[in-house]
Amino acid sequence: MNSKFRFVSAVVRRFSLLLPLLFLLLAGCTNKKGQTAGATGDYVTGTPLPERQEGTSFLSSNVDRNQFQPIYFDFDSQTIRAFENGKIQQVASFLQQSNSQIIIAGFTDERGTAEYNRGLGERRAESVREALIAMGANAQTIQTVSFGMDMPADAGHDEGAWAKNRRAEIGVIK
Repeated sequence: MNSKFRFVSAVVRRFSLLLPLLFLLLAGCTNKKGQTAGATGDYVTGTPLPERQEGTSFLSSNVDRNQFQPIYFDFDSQTIRAFENGKIQQVASFLQQSNSQIIIAGFTDERGTAEYNRGLGERRAESVREALIAMGANAQTIQTVSFGMDMPADAGHDEGAWAKNRRAEIGVIK
């Protein structure tokens, strides 16, 4: 019994030394609303996202989703095709000439899990956002959202339908 007691005592002693250190590490990692110190929004790739506008979503009636053409992507990719840059330049010019805000929604085809597709849709929206910022758009006017495979543009189950569903759409907040 004596050796068991010494072993337990040594474990408790070591744990009691590590516990305060663990709390300090966790306290240093936490921050308000998942923000990095000094950020005005959540970081996804390196440019802080603006705060979400209360009562505004991509699907709400105060968002015009038909002003710009969708940007299409290759299968399992968030890389913007070179021939899609003209569409993005139109949006960047619009943002530079107005004080409008936009929401970029990312979508995928039906292949893959819901979780994977939600992430891929977000990466697609972020790729478009980063391209707009690189073209001079104000980062604080651009929000992103992902619908993954939940809202197909074409309900078909073939390559033609899937190609239409792999997209990012721009919604202009009225």
